[in-house]
Amino acid sequence: MKKISALPLLVVFLIAASANFALAANKSLLNLDKNGVAIQGYDPVAFFTQNHPVKGKAEFQSTYNGARYQFASPEDKAEFDKNPAKYEPQFGGYCAYGASQGHTAPVKIEAFQIVNGRLLMQYDLDVKKEFNKDQAGNLKLADEKWPGLVDKLGK
Repeated sequence: MKKISALPLLVVFLIAASANFALAANKSLLNLDKNGVAIQGYDPVAFFTQNHPVKGKAEFQSTYNGARYQFASPEDKAEFDKNPAKYEPQFGGYCAYGASQGHTAPVKIEAFQIVNGRLLMQYDLDVKKEFNKDQAGNLKLADEKWPGLVDKLGK
């Protein structure tokens, strides 16, 4: 009787697993308006530099990771373009506390916060207070649960 090698089956399995991983890795889950604009058209740089929401202008735009961002000034756009990962909202712009609880939730712009250099959006000011009762723990949970949410709900 001839011996059948398991090597071809292993190769097929590894190729299939790699393809599934690549598809999941390419998914995104973004809280965008109907025009594909992130954070309700607010300037992501201004949250860091002015510590409050500033509405962006359609004439100053950049695209990053599938989202369009608007800026209040060409200087803010240039700053974003130098290091977009620094300024993009975490968890696709969805509520950070919601992500920590394993779901997505819309946000109120005034409930933003900067934690460890990261822009976090929250559902509202009460949810922000709840998140901050255990900021480090909730952020850790959100980081752990976000990839599963992207895999489950992303496109």
